[in-house]
Amino acid sequence: MELKQYNLFFLYQETVALTKRLFIQLKRRPSTLLAGILQPIIWLFLFGALFSKAPEGFLPGVDSYGNFLGAGLIVFTAFSGALNSGLPLMFDREFGFLNRLLVAPLASRLSIVLSSFFYITILSFVQSIVIMIVSFVLGYGWPDFYGLGIVFTTLILLVLFVTSISLCLAFILPGHIELIALIFVINLPLLFASTALAPISFMPNWLGWLASLNPLTFAIEPIRIAYTQTINLDVVALHAPYGDLTCKSCISILFSLTVFSLIIIRPLLNRKLN
Repeated sequence: MELKQYNLFFLYQETVALTKRLFIQLKRRPSTLLAGILQPIIWLFLFGALFSKAPEGFLPGVDSYGNFLGAGLIVFTAFSGALNSGLPLMFDREFGFLNRLLVAPLASRLSIVLSSFFYITILSFVQSIVIMIVSFVLGYGWPDFYGLGIVFTTLILLVLFVTSISLCLAFILPGHIELIALIFVINLPLLFASTALAPISFMPNWLGWLASLNPLTFAIEPIRIAYTQTINLDVVALHAPYGDLTCKSCISILFSLTVFSLIIIRPLLNRKLN
């Protein structure tokens, strides 16, 4: 029992040290944080202004397009940050620092992965909170206490899901050029093939099916409900072509995807880190 506690203590120390290293890198290159905040804020201003004169009732359940858009931008910000989480690990691979970590007397090499998870989660929370504050200042509302719980729970699940995929790609792809190219290819298409910018009822049938199967949609809709009404996990959040899904169903699907992705990448991480 004491040996187990001893190993957990060193795992904690190693994870904190590696997470701190990532934040030191961020401090030296703050453009990543600033870009992750500025892009969705600019979108919020531009799209909010673009649809500011939309007729009343243009979107069901919201007073303005800004209220509708806010949830999508919060999720997209967290998604973009998590999708880029494999880049620091890829650069460590290319510059040889990962090899140094692998031969170091670490209590557990799991700390290498955990540090990436903690770093991206904290970074995504900071970016999302800034966007939520800007949305509030613009008059687009603020979720209540239980709504905040839904927002942060959903973001944690999404970040874990996407980060696990990004770390997996960091080990599979040959270099950072390929990873960056893949990020560019899938980033915006996944945004537009979700309910971030428009409800499924506005989409053609084929795009509605894609949006209803998109993991981003399962994260967006509970957050949108948390913003627009008193939270109720049994309220219908998504009118999909295959049937209606409640907030509880969307979060459960996102949780299942997260667990599945972590199980899938575990053998790869064990093979690459051992």
